[in-house]
Amino acid sequence: MSLTGKQKRFLRREAHSLKPVFQVGKAGVNDNLIKQTADALEARELIKVNILQNNMEDKHQTAEQIARGAQAEVVQVIGNTMIFYKESKENKSIELPRN
Repeated sequence: MSLTGKQKRFLRREAHSLKPVFQVGKAGVNDNLIKQTADALEARELIKVNILQNNMEDKHQTAEQIARGAQAEVVQVIGNTMIFYKESKENKSIELPRN
């Protein structure tokens, strides 16, 4: 499922007040980070992840790697912050706008 522009704008508004849950450091993306991200998305649906200064990888590639691994959508990459969304099976709380 791909998010529409309207849905991404809605999710960006929702994510504005969130604090980052994880940080991607020098080690980059690993299986543990992906698993934790997937678990956090199942619990919350929408999370922020920070990229630390010592991470030399491309931010957009890092975001795509995490999204692919966690089967999530990248809502936005802005500065050193990435926002991810994945509809929860157990804890659905966010109602996305239609188109």
